[in-house]
Formats: sequence, structure tokens, C-alpha cells
Amino acid sequence: MDVILESKIAPMLNISLRSFENIVRTSFDALPAHFRERLRNVEIIVKDVPDAYELDLADIDDPDDLLGFYDGIPLTERSFGYDMTMPDVIYIYRRAHLLDCETPEQLHEETARTLRHEIAHYFGIDDDRLDELGAY
Repeated sequence: MDVILESKIAPMLNISLRSFENIVRTSFDALPAHFRERLRNVEIIVKDVPDAYELDLADIDDPDDLLGFYDGIPLTERSFGYDMTMPDVIYIYRRAHLLDCETPEQLHEETARTLRHEIAHYFGIDDDRLDELGAY
């Protein structure tokens, strides 16, 4: 008797880190100019997976569950002495996106959505408010 096992897991897209960085850059360039121009003292970093520090800050156990992460002080919480601090950082993680998306088009859409989500945190919009706005 032959046993045939069907995998319900779609094969992961094969996109290099450099190609994924270009997707993030394209997503950033597609943002309205008035949002891009208001981003100050923030760096966008593309990584394959989050490190232990980022997972701890995000309160996430599985690195494949984290698409992006904002590490910084939102504009709404900044005070007088903020100008002497290190840049805020928005991390975008390649592997989680590749696992989450089945097509290149879906990858582009999800990456842009993740970037917008993390930028919203920079502007002081939390997850509850994003949910209220229908951003999920």
C-alpha cells in the first residue's frame, strides 16, 4: 500500500535579502511625501530574523511570528531633551514575510502594510487604535 502525504504548507518564496531590501525601499518610496518628510531620527533596518533582544522587547517567542518592530519613542511621547538620543529603529523581517506570503505580489503588499504599521507606531498610533481604524 502506498501512502501519499499532501503538505498543506506552501513552498516558501525565495527572495534574497537584497531583493527584499528593495521591496522595503519601494514601499517606503510609495508612501505619501508628507509622511516621509515627517520621519526624523528614525532608521529602517531590514533583517532576516529578529534577534533575542528584539523578540524580548516585542514580547514574541517565535521569530517567524514577527513581521516588523518599532523600537523608539513615538512622536507623541517625545519631550524637550529628545534631540540628543539615538535614532528610533523600524525593523522589517524578511523570513517572517516569506513564510507568510505565497506570491511576490502578496509579499509586496504585506511588506508595505508592515512598514506602514511600524511607521504608525512612530507617529504614536498604537495597535488598539490601528485595529479601530481597520488597519489590520
